[in-house]
Amino acid sequence: MKIYLRILTYAQPIRRLVPFYFLAIILTVVFGLINFSMLIPLLDILFSSADITEAIRMIEKPTFFWSVKYLKDLFQYYFMYVIATEGRVKALYFVCFVIIISVLLTNIFRYLAEIIVAEVRTKIVYNLRMKLFDNVSQLHLAYFINHPPGNIISRITSDVQEIEYVIVDLLRVLFKEPVTITGFFVVMYHISSKLTILSLGFLPVAGLIIAYILGKLRENAVQTQASIARLVSILQEALSGMRIIKAFVARPYIMNRFKEENGQYAQENLLMEVRKSMAPPMSEFLGVGVVTFLIAYEGAKILMGQADLTPSTFFTYIICFSQALVPIKSISRSFTSIQRGRVAGKRIFELIDTPSEITNQPTALPIHSFEKEICFKDVTFFYQHQQTLKNVNLTIRKGMKIAIVGPSGGGKSTIVNLLARFYDATTGEITIDGMPVKTCNIYALRKLMGMVTQENILLHDTVYNNIAFGRPEADEASVMAAAEIAHAHQFIMELPQQYQTIVGERGNKLSGGQAQRLGIARAVLGNPPILILDEATSDLDSASEQLVQGALEQYMKDITAIIISHRLSTIRHADEILVIDQGEIVARGTHEALMAQAGLYTNLTNIQAIE
Repeated sequence: MKIYLRILTYAQPIRRLVPFYFLAIILTVVFGLINFSMLIPLLDILFSSADITEAIRMIEKPTFFWSVKYLKDLFQYYFMYVIATEGRVKALYFVCFVIIISVLLTNIFRYLAEIIVAEVRTKIVYNLRMKLFDNVSQLHLAYFINHPPGNIISRITSDVQEIEYVIVDLLRVLFKEPVTITGFFVVMYHISSKLTILSLGFLPVAGLIIAYILGKLRENAVQTQASIARLVSILQEALSGMRIIKAFVARPYIMNRFKEENGQYAQENLLMEVRKSMAPPMSEFLGVGVVTFLIAYEGAKILMGQADLTPSTFFTYIICFSQALVPIKSISRSFTSIQRGRVAGKRIFELIDTPSEITNQPTALPIHSFEKEICFKDVTFFYQHQQTLKNVNLTIRKGMKIAIVGPSGGGKSTIVNLLARFYDATTGEITIDGMPVKTCNIYALRKLMGMVTQENILLHDTVYNNIAFGRPEADEASVMAAAEIAHAHQFIMELPQQYQTIVGERGNKLSGGQAQRLGIARAVLGNPPILILDEATSDLDSASEQLVQGALEQYMKDITAIIISHRLSTIRHADEILVIDQGEIVARGTHEALMAQAGLYTNLTNIQAIE
């Protein structure tokens, strides 16, 4: 129940509509009950041949007081008055008119209730998706490495969709149907308290059966939601990796994975449907059994002239009881979606409640410029219990060009990831102008940096928006200037819509080199004081690399740059080159000094020269 109540809190700011929803539901039930109450006088008019003249003379207009009995007596008075003055036919017309008005009002208030539910449902889904995406976008990078994207996508899409379906059932089970059932049983109790007490005996039996089915459905719901999440993960992997699937003729493998998971989901879904379908027939069977018992019990009394109820009253009672079974069956049908919604809500709130390991401290300070130096002091970093950096000490003064080289997996990218606070150092400290990066506002810190990575990500958007990404203040002139620095302007002007050309999903309408140059243009836009190039020219051919490298060297004259590269020819002129191996700085110095040491750097240079 806590999950459901928490889901309903996401209906803000339209909770003001809830009282109107309750009112609409109550009025729907009240006018619906009036419809059935009209059956007694209607049947009396049609089938009673008794002389009611004396009854008409004796009836008096009731004195006003707040009660259901007053309303009943008032109607009875006018009903008898119409019969006395206009006759039975006009009385029949009168009852039919009351029924028509009552049905009209019932459906008007039912419509209003449905409109309110629709607005509540829409708002909850909107708020849930916004909250989910807001929290996901703030999570630390390690979370996305440890959790498949398909699992996250399924929570934001299919799990939230499940919540959308369950809102109607939830409000029906919590409010509408209980009010309807209560209303019918109040009317039934008013007609015959004895029969109503007898009929209530079937409710505990139906409740036990539904509770048993409910437990089984809960187990199924967990398995079904987990299975659909795995199915989405497989689908996401297949679509994003279609090139490699075709290259390695791996379609049978991926089809088999999809087939197995799809079969598992179908099996769980079928089992849930089988169990869900048990509840309505069982509740209907019990209800009809009770109705049959009441007909046999009270009908025999009527036939023998021993009953307290008239035939028309008893007939109305049976109809009311049969109508009370409708919301009971509706509740039993809703349990499946409610259980699936409960599991979906649990998965959603698990993601919403997941905290980011990298957050701004309450006293985080803004940092607007870089004036002196960046310092790494005895920095050690463990990732998933594996040490990737060990006692790194490094000072990068403003304006320096620092290159980091070494074997793959040695910890090169970890250094810049710690500087940008994608991760936090396990021990040691990183400072900018003497200010620990952990005390800086994260967003202000990253605004100081322009970063180009080997895995360049472009959005399914225009060239212009991809370059101006994250910098809404950029104008057309600055975007074009950044493209010129990255040697991208020329090929952009040759595109069909130039800067307004859509680059496709992950930039798939561009070559790797073109996409990389847009990434470089994005990084230099806004002239950040710190430029990080992590294998920034790896996707460029030699001619393009020379052009871009020349432009970047010109651009980097007045800024601080950290360059990670396997191509050692591109970092010969760095102020200092760091050689990283197994998380440690094993050598440092200029290109000439490192070549003179005849160490790892020399070996890497010789290998590349041979290649």
